Amino acid sequence: MSDRPARQSTTAPSAQPGATRAPAAERPDLHPHPLVRLLGKPAVEFTRADLVRAVEELGIRMLDLRYVAGDGRLKKLNFVINGRDHLESILTYGERVDGSSLFSFVAAQSSDLYVVPRYRTAFLNPFAEEPTLDLLCSFYDGSGAPLASAPEYVLRKAARSLAERTGTRLEALGELEYYVFDEVDSIYPVVEQRGYHESHPFSKWGLIRREAMRHLAQMGAQIKYGHAEVGNIIQGGREMVQGEIEFLPVPVEDAADQIVLAKWVLREVAYRHGLEVSFAPKIVVGQAGSGFHVHTRLVRGDENAFVGEDGLSDDARRVIAGYLKLAPSLTAFGNTVPTSYLRLVPHQEAPTSICWGDRNRSVLVRVPLGWAGVGDSMLRDANPNEPADAMPHRIDPQTVEIRSGDGSAAVHLYLAALTVAARHGLESEDSLEEARRLYVSEDASEVPDLAQLPASCVESARALRRMREVYEEDDVFPAGLLDATAEKLEGYDDLGLSERLEGDVEALGALVERHLHCG
Repeated sequence: MSDRPARQSTTAPSAQPGATRAPAAERPDLHPHPLVRLLGKPAVEFTRADLVRAVEELGIRMLDLRYVAGDGRLKKLNFVINGRDHLESILTYGERVDGSSLFSFVAAQSSDLYVVPRYRTAFLNPFAEEPTLDLLCSFYDGSGAPLASAPEYVLRKAARSLAERTGTRLEALGELEYYVFDEVDSIYPVVEQRGYHESHPFSKWGLIRREAMRHLAQMGAQIKYGHAEVGNIIQGGREMVQGEIEFLPVPVEDAADQIVLAKWVLREVAYRHGLEVSFAPKIVVGQAGSGFHVHTRLVRGDENAFVGEDGLSDDARRVIAGYLKLAPSLTAFGNTVPTSYLRLVPHQEAPTSICWGDRNRSVLVRVPLGWAGVGDSMLRDANPNEPADAMPHRIDPQTVEIRSGDGSAAVHLYLAALTVAARHGLESEDSLEEARRLYVSEDASEVPDLAQLPASCVESARALRRMREVYEEDDVFPAGLLDATAEKLEGYDDLGLSERLEGDVEALGALVERHLHCG
């Protein structure tokens, strides 16, 4: 259950974590990130000298270099710190790794790559048995150039292309859904499909969520909130309970790092409580799956370019049109296993039709409720004694949400693809007309003649091949990476899989089990 102690004495050690490129709090002494507090500066300003100082003052004896490989998971190199010179050498030069074991597109004949740490991502590992400093890394080839197909660098190129060609930056936040597996609670059993925002004891294992959120905040992640999600499943003597952690809008590069770290942290926390966590898109057919919804906003200067004088701006509509135009091919990065397409079915709050709408959960791209026009009326109604100038200044929080992705997503590549789609929408002459044509206010599954998302990995690969020129523009996605992505999807040979497996409980179970720990 969410608030009971672990059954095993395997709770996480008390060491504190560190940071991605999150903005600093105004008061570093109040910041949850211990390195920000120690060094008195935001993580984005960390230098090599700062990290050496932190290692010395905190008595850190080990260092981990972490990096995202072709399977989307965090990999790790462990170092024992032998002294100041050794530490400075690692922080300066990084290390060599075998790229052919990390990426399918790197040949064994010339596989050596460099991994070089990004100081702004430093954090204290909350799970290590001894004080350990962890850093995320970038990949470089034998000539010292960034590895063109590395997921982190593809996303960097996409963001740079958008900025140079449109003068804007894309910010994003992910909604990370997951299931925790446990035995059935005989006192307060969960109610199937009725878990949304439930609290203990009717919702289980909020403890996992809270511990993960605390660690992530100390690592520099910008968290909005966490809560219990709809999905409650009881099957085979097990209780499967769905949770969600949602983040705050940050530049897309940081948003991707946060999600990858969050998956690692959730798995580690659950494991230390003797539990299993899954981000799989579908656990049981007919029950709620786990999506990876992404909210985005376009920032120009210090203003949200999605907001116009009368609501949604033309730029917002152009970006929405870009998402819709590339939607079939976006699944190649956001829905990467056959069980992804067991989730993308009508009438289960997962999109199938390519359209958009306001606050409409049946559409592919949703414009959620914002705060425009309400001023301080709600605040003053709820708190009559609050002074008139109580509203803090902030960038308008209005976002646009794309709802097709799931827990199998190759996170950095998926956000890179969304960034490319945003740029494509901003630059295409017909985007406003496309947005007008594809607006839906009713149940999208009931609207005739709307284009549909792919229904299999194979169809997703075909869409990527058809639309590849948009991704290759500005050298954002290398041709070899697109080929490798399509070939992997085609290798599942899952055309018509849902129909083939209909009614075959054993085969469906085996398929779900095969992809239970994707992403």
